[in-house]
Amino acid sequence: MAVIHRTTLTPSKLELLTTWLPAQPWYEGGGRPELTKAGGFRLDDPRGEVGIEFMVVTDVSGEAPVFYQVPFTYRSAPLEGADHALIGTAEHGVLGQRWIYDGTHDPVLVAQLHALFQGDAEAQDQNVSHTPDPSVTRSFAGAAGSGPIRLTAVTDAPHATDIVVDRDGGGRLTMRVTRVLRPGEAGVADALGHVTAGWRLPDGAEVRGVFAVVTDTSR
Repeated sequence: MAVIHRTTLTPSKLELLTTWLPAQPWYEGGGRPELTKAGGFRLDDPRGEVGIEFMVVTDVSGEAPVFYQVPFTYRSAPLEGADHALIGTAEHGVLGQRWIYDGTHDPVLVAQLHALFQGDAEAQDQNVSHTPDPSVTRSFAGAAGSGPIRLTAVTDAPHATDIVVDRDGGGRLTMRVTRVLRPGEAGVADALGHVTAGWRLPDGAEVRGVFAVVTDTSR
């Protein structure tokens, strides 16, 4: 179960994102973001080595707030071949230096997102250790995979990131992670699966939206 350490992270995740977000193709702002944490959830790495978090941040630098989802992974050493996905490094008050990645490029997060779609992983509370988050809902109407998956491609779109994986015994599958969240948005009409969760608006109101969908599968 996810363990949350009550300690410092220097620089903070919001500080790292303030620099990283404007360089992303799905960023909608025109300058330096003004960010606050708005919600999200965590997943467990079965090996207990990689931290996994799906974080929502609100950017209030423009005329209207924009809600971004950033899947993070936290590692104790660099992920080989993933320099392009590095958000930054930070010093954790308990665990020491952490390498923080855009998790859509991290095979550990991708495998656990796939497991969440299939019902083989359970979303965890973002802020409380050893606590499932039942507000995160999921569905999957495709054929179940019978073995490990392999991350084969990651492609950014205007408001999302498509992750393509090959599944042993289950063909190819595309998971689309929503980057710009819209409250109440239903997602892709013919999606074969979805993950829905909540976040807070600047006025404190609680809203929900689609965090990820399965757009297609092929054998």
